[in-house]
Amino acid sequence: MTNRLADTLSPYLRAHADNPVDWHPWGEEAFAEAQRRDVPLLISIGYSTCHWCHVMARESFTDEVTAAQINEHFVPVKIDREEHPEVDTAFMAAASAFTRSLGWPLTVFTTPAGRTFYAGTYFPPEARGGMPSFRDVLTAVNEAWTNRRAEVVQSADAVADALREAAAAQPGGMPDADAIAAAAAAILQREDHRHGGFGGAPKFPMATTLRFLQHPLAGSADAARRALDAMAASELRDRVDGGFFRYATQGDWTVPHYERMLIDNAQLMDVALAAGRDDVVRGIAGFLIGVLRREGGAFGAAQDSESWIDGRRSEGGYYRADAAARASLQPPAVDGKVLTGWNGLAIGALARAGARLGERAWVDAAAAAAEHVLSVNRGDAGELVRSSLDGTPATAVATAADIGLLADGLLALALATGDAEWATRALAVLAEPLADDPIMAARGLTAVGDDSDGDLPSGPAARASAHLSAWLLGAGEEHREQAVALCAPLVERALQHPLAYGALLRLAAALAVPPRQVVAVVARDGALVEAARATDADVIAVVTPAQARAFADAGFSLFEGKDAAEGVAYDCRDFACRLPTGDPTELSVSR
Repeated sequence: MTNRLADTLSPYLRAHADNPVDWHPWGEEAFAEAQRRDVPLLISIGYSTCHWCHVMARESFTDEVTAAQINEHFVPVKIDREEHPEVDTAFMAAASAFTRSLGWPLTVFTTPAGRTFYAGTYFPPEARGGMPSFRDVLTAVNEAWTNRRAEVVQSADAVADALREAAAAQPGGMPDADAIAAAAAAILQREDHRHGGFGGAPKFPMATTLRFLQHPLAGSADAARRALDAMAASELRDRVDGGFFRYATQGDWTVPHYERMLIDNAQLMDVALAAGRDDVVRGIAGFLIGVLRREGGAFGAAQDSESWIDGRRSEGGYYRADAAARASLQPPAVDGKVLTGWNGLAIGALARAGARLGERAWVDAAAAAAEHVLSVNRGDAGELVRSSLDGTPATAVATAADIGLLADGLLALALATGDAEWATRALAVLAEPLADDPIMAARGLTAVGDDSDGDLPSGPAARASAHLSAWLLGAGEEHREQAVALCAPLVERALQHPLAYGALLRLAAALAVPPRQVVAVVARDGALVEAARATDADVIAVVTPAQARAFADAGFSLFEGKDAAEGVAYDCRDFACRLPTGDPTELSVSR
């Protein structure tokens, strides 16, 4: 049979189009069918490069007997978490009431109104290791719905009420330097001094945490460098092209989970750039441009962990081969979905690294990705959407993180190119209205969940970062106010759980000290540009006099009056600039 997934714009959903399970995509139709039949929804959430999602699909969703049981008693819904991150986050929060082992595939059972009453992750086809079989789970959930409906509804309502209470914003003020240093010290207590990094197995790169530790107020750049060095020397880094895998299943960075994500590699590029590991930066850039870049210039979401070797699906076999052996193997597939915010991370990382290391091709790649996302990832009314595939935009709305990450990437691109138009387009993106998922909003479901910084900055942290970047360029004090307003409600939580709020704490650190901005006004590269690029500053801009004038005319006050002379640099502290100098030695590296 062919279900309703074949015409969707998600490679993950398309991979399940031939399942005997009568899948629905996320939408009103599934809820209407559940109401009509008076049965629960079975919501299965995963993503294209998720290994255990593939395993459960092969074991259960392609099995005729299991599929018949699902189709008879449930309305099955398949969701790509990368297309609908806010839906995934909300159901993940609800699932935490039923299991501590959260992850993907996420398996959620809801009432026809969308209220979660049971959830888990991967379920095997046969009971093992303390886990029930998936068929037994289906039988038990159906029995509860049929014979104990009142208890099921009560449980679902209790979960919904708890989520609404947890989502309430907490009042708070911004932390001072001492509080930020204390948060960094708390993180350092979790450092693995033997193998580098933080925590035990499984061990993740935790790029958002590493970037916080690299801020001067955290005073922990050495710990971030130790973690990066350990990862770069380990199996977590691909031995051939330098891209990093998702995580290591062992505490010594061995036995990787072999999928390779755009977001991990883009953020680790920034970590490596700040740590002075140019070799790591170049390896990641090669992976992004050589493997993940799609036709049109944007970047796909990830490369799969599995590939075909000798007629069989092999998890990691391609990556374990040496360079010579790889040449004869079919590489793992790339999820070609172009995600708006994820591309924003890549645009920013490539722009910053390309400018710092003099790699114009990287900056050009960032610009091509930006043009693609800004032109293709648009809805019928011109609004930004979450993703596109093969040049066709999806209908899922752009999230707060999408808007913040893209705007921040465009501002970095403006600095790398000296082109004020990118900064103007960034402000337009940042001004786009936020929209909740309409399916959840129509049912009064809580569309928020965990607001921590996990594998990428949260929505509030991403938007706050873009506002801070705009303020640093002189776009107006209101942008700093917006950054503070987005951060403040989460500060108390972040200080209590600093390992989970790296991006937000880095923003808090940036807001706690006066910024340093360096503007070099030159017609060509030379010693002054090299000196400017090497400074420890929040903004490093290299522009011609004409470009400085264009920034000023576009409303970026940092550049006002800086078009009068060429061959000089301005070293500014909190927007107060010292006299311009043409002597590179007068630009101190440190603050």
